[in-house]
Amino acid sequence: MSLPDLSTYTPQRSVPDAEFEGTTVPGLRADYFRKADGDRVASVGRYRYGGRDVLMAWGYADEKHCRRHAVHDPEHGWQDVVEGCPDVRFLRDGDGPVTGVEVRAPGGGWLRA
Repeated sequence: MSLPDLSTYTPQRSVPDAEFEGTTVPGLRADYFRKADGDRVASVGRYRYGGRDVLMAWGYADEKHCRRHAVHDPEHGWQDVVEGCPDVRFLRDGDGPVTGVEVRAPGGGWLRA
């Protein structure tokens, strides 16, 4: 399985401080794309932090959760495609607000955005 070819999608919207699971992550940019796929709408979310790819998640607009995702390792590029939504954990300054996010790679390690 490979990453979606975003050149075949239409940009839908961009969010400069994107959310994961209802939690805003300052500086995490999400760009959303869509395209018709038969009688359904395929959708992709591409997430970047500091101009660097973090992950892509995709599926269909009428589904509650993503079908697949892939994380980007800054040293090794795009990792294997994984079924389902990505595992994320939020970084905080003590008990303060969210300051960043980490995403679980296919091998089990965490990649900091």
